Amino acid sequence: MSQVHAIVWLDHLEATIVSFSLGSSNEVAVHSRGPERHIHRKAGSIGSGHVADDHRFFDEIAEALVGIREVLISGPGNAKTAFQTYITQHHGELAKRVVGVETLDHPTEPELLAHARKHFTAVDQLGIAENSR
Repeated sequence: MSQVHAIVWLDHLEATIVSFSLGSSNEVAVHSRGPERHIHRKAGSIGSGHVADDHRFFDEIAEALVGIREVLISGPGNAKTAFQTYITQHHGELAKRVVGVETLDHPTEPELLAHARKHFTAVDQLGIAENSR
């Protein structure tokens, strides 16, 4: 990607990455290759009732963000924070470029891009990313 900003929307099954600069944007989809991720806890069963994080999936997302200067992570559930924790531990340079983590339901690609443009306009005006380096 040759864009400046990106928003990553993810859940445990898929990720949508929209990168953009002034006047242009690019969308990439990444899908988990793990088994179906629906697990329900039953009384008397052992375990948390949650599937372990798919690290290959997280690595593919991180690879798609190479060259992006500022990244916003978003999504509806816990996958966004699990991804942030994973990149902090395994992709330190990418983790330094994350400017925020937000809860965001299931937007369309145009809604996702509009949200990201609004967010990064505020980040750019405040100079948050520049001050964190």
